[in-house]
Amino acid sequence: MRVGVDYYPEQWDKELWEADADTMAKTGVSLIRIGEFAWQRLELSEGVYDFGWLKEVITIFAKRGIGTVLSLPTSCPPLWLYKTHPDIIRIGSMGARSGVKVHRCINSPLFREYAKKITSALANEFGNNPAVVSWHIDNEPEAYNCTCDACREKFRSWLWDKYGTMEAVNTAINGKYEDLSQIDAPDGLYSDWENPSLSLEWYRFSSDCAAEFVRDEMLLIRVVNQNITVSTNIRPYENNPDFYRVFECLDYVTYDNFPAMKTEGDVYQSRAFDLDMMRGVKGGSFVVIEQLGLNDAESEKMPLSPKSGMIMGYAMQAIVRGASTVFHHRWRTAIKGPRMFNRGIIDHGTIPTRKFFEFSDLCKCVAKLKSLDDTSIVAEAAIVYSCEADASFRIQPQVEGFDYLEQLKSFHRALTGFGANVDVVSPNADLSGYKLVIVPSMYVNKKTAAENIYRYVINGGTLVMTARSGVRDENNCGTSEPPPTVFRELIGAEIHDYEIIGGETRVIRDFAGNTFNCSQWCDILTPLTARAYAVYEGESDTAAVTMNRYCGGISYYVGTMCGDDFYKSFISNLMMQTGIPKLENLEKGIEITTRTNGREDFICFFNNTKKSTAIPLPKPMYSIIDDREIDVVELRSLEMKIVRK
Repeated sequence: MRVGVDYYPEQWDKELWEADADTMAKTGVSLIRIGEFAWQRLELSEGVYDFGWLKEVITIFAKRGIGTVLSLPTSCPPLWLYKTHPDIIRIGSMGARSGVKVHRCINSPLFREYAKKITSALANEFGNNPAVVSWHIDNEPEAYNCTCDACREKFRSWLWDKYGTMEAVNTAINGKYEDLSQIDAPDGLYSDWENPSLSLEWYRFSSDCAAEFVRDEMLLIRVVNQNITVSTNIRPYENNPDFYRVFECLDYVTYDNFPAMKTEGDVYQSRAFDLDMMRGVKGGSFVVIEQLGLNDAESEKMPLSPKSGMIMGYAMQAIVRGASTVFHHRWRTAIKGPRMFNRGIIDHGTIPTRKFFEFSDLCKCVAKLKSLDDTSIVAEAAIVYSCEADASFRIQPQVEGFDYLEQLKSFHRALTGFGANVDVVSPNADLSGYKLVIVPSMYVNKKTAAENIYRYVINGGTLVMTARSGVRDENNCGTSEPPPTVFRELIGAEIHDYEIIGGETRVIRDFAGNTFNCSQWCDILTPLTARAYAVYEGESDTAAVTMNRYCGGISYYVGTMCGDDFYKSFISNLMMQTGIPKLENLEKGIEITTRTNGREDFICFFNNTKKSTAIPLPKPMYSIIDDREIDVVELRSLEMKIVRK
C-alpha cells in the first residue's frame, strides 16, 4: 500500500524538480504520476519531439527511490494540432465545436493517427525504462455524444457489424430506415424526447469506442514492453462509459476519488459505495489516481477548505476498501491557468501548511500497514450495478426524486450500517459465493444477466429485486407483458398496476406491524406463488413487498422506494435469515471494513462524522496504527483505526 502524488513538472521551473523530489522522498511518497496534459511540451510541432526534460524528471525522482506512472497526454492535444486540424474537435448537438481541453473526438481518424504517433514515440523512448513502473492512458475517457461526420459514419458501421441486416438494425434502434445513411446520431444522449432505443444503442457504441481507443493505445505500449502494467481512470459523472467494458483489457482499475465536504447533520457524505464499486469492477484492488482531499469539485469559484483530518481520513478510507495506491491530486497548486483553484498539498509559496503536515502523517501511517498487504475484503453480500440501466434511466427519467444510484446506495448504507462488507458488481459477475444479492431496478433486460440472476436463486441464493425491473427489453423498448416480465416466475408475483406519486408519501406495513413511509413509485403487486412481506396501508392491504421461494432459493421484490428506516429493518431481517453477521447499535457514520488473509482478520474503523466517538471492543486487540493493545477504539472526527482481531 503506497502513497503517490500527481505532479506537473512542465508547469514549474527546473530548479524546483530536485527540491520537490527531495521533499517527497523525505515525506514518504513512493510514486508520481506525470504527463497527462503535457502533449504541447512533448511534441513542439508535428513530429518534433522534446523528451529530454521528461527523461530528466523521471531520473531525478528515480534516484530518490520514487517510481513514475507515465500518462499518455492524448486527452489534451497541442494547440498546433487543433489549429491544423480543427476537424478533430468534438461537435455538440447544436453543431458547435467544443473547447480545447479533453474535447478531442477519439473517433476522428486524424486524431487517432496523431495519438498513435505520440504514444509510439513515448513507448519507444520510455517503454523499457525501469523507473517507469506503469502506464496510464488518456484521462477519464467518456461515452460522449459527438455528432461529427466521423462519429456518424462509425456509428453506422458499428450497427452493421453488430446486426448484419437493416431489419435487425431497425429492430435494435426502433426505426424504419431503408439504408444506413439515413441513421443519425441522437441530438442529445440524455434527452427524454429522443428515441430511447437509438440513445441506448448510441451509449453502447460510445462505450465501445472508449474501450477500443484504450485498447489500441495499450497495444502500442505492449509492442515495446509486454510485461508493463497499463490502466486508465474513470470518474463517476454523466458521460461515464460502460467501465466494465473499458477495463476489460487493462491490468487494474484506476479511479478519481473526490470526497465531498458536505454533511447531513453530523455525518459527512461518504464515498464508501463508490470505492466498493471500483473494487468490484475487476474483483480486486484498484488505484485512486486522483485523490482530492482538498476541494470537492473543479469550480470557477474557490472551494471550501478541507476540514482537519480529511486528507488523512479519506485516503485511509480508500485504502482499507481496496485501494493499493492513492495519488493525491496534486503536489503543488498551479500559479497559472484555470486550475489555480485546484489546490495542492503545497500551496502558493513554500511555507508548509496544515495540509502538508497532514499529508506527511498519512505517508507515515501508510508505512505501518504492511500487515495488510496480503489481505483482501471478503463480502457475503453483493449489490448489482448496471451501466446500461443507469444510462437508460438518464435517457428517460422516471419520476420526480427517482435516482437509480440512490437506490443502490440505500441498500449499501443499510448493509454497511451493520458492519457488513459489500461488493458492488456487474450483472454478469459470478454471484455464487454470496449469501445475499441485491439487484435494484434491473430496467433493461438482457438475457445473460437474467439467466445469471435465475441461476443464483436456483442454486440457493437469497435475492432482492426492486421496482422498475424487467420493464424494457434489450432494445430499451417496452413489452406487452406486465412487469416484471422475465422475472415474474422468479419473484412469484406480477404487477397489475402502479401509481406514480413523486414526492408524495404513502405508508407500508410489514409482516411484524412496523410502518414506513414510501414515495416516488408504488407497484401494486398480485402474488402468485409469493407471500406479502409488506402491504400498502389503506389500499385493501395490496402487496408492496413480496417474498417467494423459488427452487433452492428465496427472492424478494420491493415495489416502492422507502427511507433508510425501512432498508435498515428489511436488511436486518435478511442478514439474520442468511447468516450474515451484523453489528447492532453502530452509530451512523461509523464505517467498519474487515480484511483478511485467511489466517488473521483486521477490523478497520472509520469515523465519517464531525464528532469524536469511542467503541468498546469485546476483548483487547492490537492496534497497528497506535502500535499497542487497546480495549476501546477511540476515534476523532475523520480518523481511522485498524485492529488485529
